[in-house]
This record gives sequence, C-alpha cells and structure tokens, in this order.
Amino acid sequence: MGSHVLLWLTTLVMTGGGLFILLTGKRRTPSEELHTVLHGIVPLIAACSYFAMATGQGAITLGADAAGAGTGRIFYFARYIDWTFTTPLLLVTLCMTAMHAGEKRAGAFAGIVLADLMMIATAFFFGASEVAWIKWTWFLISCVAFLGVYYVLWVSNMQANALERDDVRANYRRDAAILSVLWLIYPLILAVAPDGLQWIGDTASVLLIGILDVASKVVYGLMTVVSDSKTTERDLAEGGRPAPLRKAA
Repeated sequence: MGSHVLLWLTTLVMTGGGLFILLTGKRRTPSEELHTVLHGIVPLIAACSYFAMATGQGAITLGADAAGAGTGRIFYFARYIDWTFTTPLLLVTLCMTAMHAGEKRAGAFAGIVLADLMMIATAFFFGASEVAWIKWTWFLISCVAFLGVYYVLWVSNMQANALERDDVRANYRRDAAILSVLWLIYPLILAVAPDGLQWIGDTASVLLIGILDVASKVVYGLMTVVSDSKTTERDLAEGGRPAPLRKAA
C-alpha cells in the first residue's frame, strides 16, 4: 500500500470521525457544547489537509535540481497547516478540562497556544530546510517550544486543576498524559523521516503520522467528549453547574 492510498484512507477516517463526534456529542451546557464542536471540527480540518495531500495540492518535491533531475523528497506542507489549527484547539479543550469549575486563567491559555504555534512554525521550517545545520537548528528550537507546552500542561494547569473535584482531576491528568505521549512521538518520527535523517521512507512516515493523527484527533476526541459528558451529568445532578472549587491546602 503506497502513501497515496494511505492519504486517501486517512481522509475518509478523519471525515467519518469528525462527523461522528459532531452527531453524537451532547450540548446540554455551553461547556459541553464547546467540547463537542471543537473535538468534532478538529478531524474535519485534518481531513481537508489529507485531501490536499492526497490530491497533490498539499505537497511539493524538494531536493531535485532545476531540471527536475534527482529523486528529491516529498514535503507535505499541508500537515503543518493542519497542525496550526488543530493542535491549539486540542490544547484549549484540555485547558478547559483543567479549569472546569474555576476561573479560566487567560495566561495559561495564551501561553500554551503561543508556544504550540511557535513549535509548529519552527517544525515547518525544519521540514522545508535543505541545509543541515539550518534544519537541525529549527528542530532544536521547535523542541524548546514543545517544552513550553509541557510546562503549561504539567505545571500551570496542574496548579489550577488541583482545586477541582476528583473526577475532573482524574480526567485532566489522563487526557494530558495521553496527549503528551502521542505528541512526543511526532518529533521522533519527523527526525527519522525523509524531512530529517531519511532513515525511513515516505510510505512509512505517512503511515506512522497518519496513525498518530487519527489517535490524537479522532480516538482522543471521542474519549474526551465521552468523559466530558459524564462530568456534565454530575454537574447537572449536583445543581446544574460545575461544583465549586476545593479549598487550597
């Protein structure tokens, strides 16, 4: 199975997953509705990206000379456009989970989204670079920005989440752990893919990144929408609004 077929299959999976989340997600409260809409739109944005790559509009060939000689490599720039929109949306919903009942800390939202955008933009320049030292400098900068995302997830958000009730704390820690592990695999694949060291071929890299995309956008989205629905059920049972914050020790 070649990369072209994989791109088309992933397009279909993303489309079906996004529509399923939108159709089955509940909208009993503004927070629950926002979770449903954001997690539903994320795979649909990804589906547009994969459609662009499958049709050849979301990729270019780098490394060939002016006459087109040489094999070159395919640079899938559309995936970076996808990540520019979808990863901030996933982080926003995660911050909402962390601060379910409490005040939404604007600094945490802004910090994590800006660090994420810096990570994606510099990863794009990594993939587009042809000069080794420039390529790996961009990769290093992207990794540093990634650490900023982790800092908000595991320090700033954890401080706010510590004041929430038990089910909200458990949901956030599980969701943050899953997303952290999945996202950690992306730079590892990019480093050995044709964009980096070229240790694996185009088909293998498309397959691996496609699996990660489906896991972090469709599977993770479905799981999060279901857990948020259970949280909302408890909110409604306890008076129609999120439970008040726990007192800090």
